[in-house]
Amino acid sequence: MSATGFGPLLLRLHFYAGVLVAPFLLVAALTGIAYAFTPQMERAYYADEYVVSSPGDAVKPLSAQLAAARAKHPEGSVTAIRPGRGEATTQIDFTSPELDSEHAHTVFVNEYTGQVTGQLTTWYGESPLRTWFDDLHTNLNLGTAGFFYSEFAASWLWVVALGGVILWFRRQRGKRMLRPDLKAKRGVRRTRSWHASTGLWLSIGLLFLSATGLTWSNYAGENFGNAVDALHGSRPAVDTELAAVTPAPAGGGHHGGGAAPAAADTPADLTQIDKVWQVAEANGITGSPAITVPADNHTAWNITEMGARWPMHRDGIAVDGATGQVTDRIDYADWPVMAKLTQIGIYAHMGDLFGLPNQLLLAALAIGLITVIVWGYRMWWQRRPTRDGTRALVGAPPVGPGAWQQLPTWAIVAGVPVVLAIGYFLPMFGLPLVAFLAFDLIVSAVRGRRRGAAIPVSPAPAGMKAVSPTPAVSPAPAEAETLAAGEAKTVAAGEVKMVDKQEAAG
Repeated sequence: MSATGFGPLLLRLHFYAGVLVAPFLLVAALTGIAYAFTPQMERAYYADEYVVSSPGDAVKPLSAQLAAARAKHPEGSVTAIRPGRGEATTQIDFTSPELDSEHAHTVFVNEYTGQVTGQLTTWYGESPLRTWFDDLHTNLNLGTAGFFYSEFAASWLWVVALGGVILWFRRQRGKRMLRPDLKAKRGVRRTRSWHASTGLWLSIGLLFLSATGLTWSNYAGENFGNAVDALHGSRPAVDTELAAVTPAPAGGGHHGGGAAPAAADTPADLTQIDKVWQVAEANGITGSPAITVPADNHTAWNITEMGARWPMHRDGIAVDGATGQVTDRIDYADWPVMAKLTQIGIYAHMGDLFGLPNQLLLAALAIGLITVIVWGYRMWWQRRPTRDGTRALVGAPPVGPGAWQQLPTWAIVAGVPVVLAIGYFLPMFGLPLVAFLAFDLIVSAVRGRRRGAAIPVSPAPAGMKAVSPTPAVSPAPAEAETLAAGEAKTVAAGEVKMVDKQEAAG
């Protein structure tokens, strides 16, 4: 990778992406830690609703539990039932006029005593507490507008991580990359060694979080879903449509023996629940199942395992409630590979896949990312000029504007279509990148007209000769030509050497 090619652009892009994207990554990391531990918070905060304090030996039939829930919530239709196991209560969802289709009133029942333990308004089965932290992580509880923040962070996380790894590899020439330089003097060099080596350890996990986070973002997530559909890699669902409704017994009409007319659409018969549950258990559907109540008698009951722990249990069947026949079945083993990977990635991203170890790993990644961000801003502050007349709050960018214009022609010709394709698939990456390049071009043009302005420098480390700042006056034409030639020579020597000269703070 030539210093007059990709290096300066990558260094400048990494710098500005780090400065501008880091606040969003910081928020995502903090809210992600909180969300990862919501199962423990739920169990403590909603102990009465979710936890059976004294599990018994015999479990009440689901029909009896349903009757108790109906007594608590007499209005609305039953849409789903999640049978309780062990210390977990049974959850029964009801519709309500004041709720939209995504929310339900969930009644919790002690499966051993049949007593109702509480009621919550849930979002796709999630408690209000978990929903609040979910929204905080994905949209800062700002609604649709807030989703831009999380998609922006996920779209640039992989760029920052990969760029940092490449820059660190080039600086170290592939040696001593995994540990910080403890012998370096205090200053930017020591901070950079901690920043880069820690980022390298985190890189695989950060790339994973970026990829999985994008799968359910607004724009990139939609593009990902379309691509998966085109590749026939979507998660399959059982077919709940019944071929024919089981006819009622023949009536004793005038001619006798004639078949009864086809039954009209009627609500599902909830008394079938015990039979349906027995069929599901007999067919091995036992891992945290969710029973979806059919909307009418033309639809089968859908019983699907919802286990999020490894190994995955996601088998599902459709059962004709009238006959007890299994009309369709889809096992997790038969899912397309893409669907399996997507589901595993989502559960791992949420901290559910491996339970507490998964949560601790996510917390470690988030804390590591926060630390790397802090070190990055510290480097920016350490590179600030501190001499009289040239003081500044932070340091200048390590590479001047117009770095992308130094790319070879073949790279621009080949790179533009690639960047456009990535930008189309990841709009929250593509649009900011175009804005960055436009800004960079404008700044480069403006500075080209004012070449020779004062350049603040940082103090040299002990034992090194300080570099004097450029006078804050416009040079003569001959001097301007000499200065331009010197800058071009500096760039050609490599951004590493140039950064070392500008970073004489340590």
